[in-house]
Amino acid sequence: MKIGVLKTDDVRPQLVAEFGEYPEMFAALLKREDDALEFVTYEVQHGEYPADIDEVDAYLITGSKTGVYDDQPWIAPLMEFVRELRRREKPTLGICFGHQIIAHALGGEARKSENGWGVGVHSYEVQETPAWMVEPQPQFSLLVSHQDQVVALPPETKVIASSDFCPYAMLQVGGHMLTMQAHPEFTKPYSKGLMELRKEVFGEDMVEKGKESLHNDIHESAVARWMLAFLKSAA
Repeated sequence: MKIGVLKTDDVRPQLVAEFGEYPEMFAALLKREDDALEFVTYEVQHGEYPADIDEVDAYLITGSKTGVYDDQPWIAPLMEFVRELRRREKPTLGICFGHQIIAHALGGEARKSENGWGVGVHSYEVQETPAWMVEPQPQFSLLVSHQDQVVALPPETKVIASSDFCPYAMLQVGGHMLTMQAHPEFTKPYSKGLMELRKEVFGEDMVEKGKESLHNDIHESAVARWMLAFLKSAA
């Protein structure tokens, strides 16, 4: 399977040498489950798209510091591409910003949450266990870094997982789009580094609580298996 990564942001320069860019993080996560996977990166934040939507088997939209509502020239073209992915029923994953822009582009809404920033390890309750959810479990935990959330669902959307902090944490749109607010590609050292770099944004108390939460388990491997099983079921 060849996955096209729609890259919507850059890793902060201070962290790139140790952790790489977001496409490398996703490749490291998913290739642990299937070493035969291939990845192609499209810099959609700079207007780069595939010449043919079918030149890859599936797409993955990364996270971004940009909000889906921001006045950036690349946002509207990406929303139109999301709508084309929906029309063509291409298997698609959306992570954090990717989760939000899929919902926003297809008739839902994403905006800054009244709950404020989420950082560190967050836990979610599984609401539905579709057939693609291999080795289903009632709850899971992942790393997060977000202030925006999906607050209204697009049509034909199921809530797969939720929490009190983030009610629409994992969504399935139709039969071929799976999105999540959390970051399965993040590692704990990367999350810690990001929190420390953004201490002025998050506030010291939140950063300390976020760093303390890193002692909790995360389930990125289980979620990676779900992601790949979903893509294969949607192909």
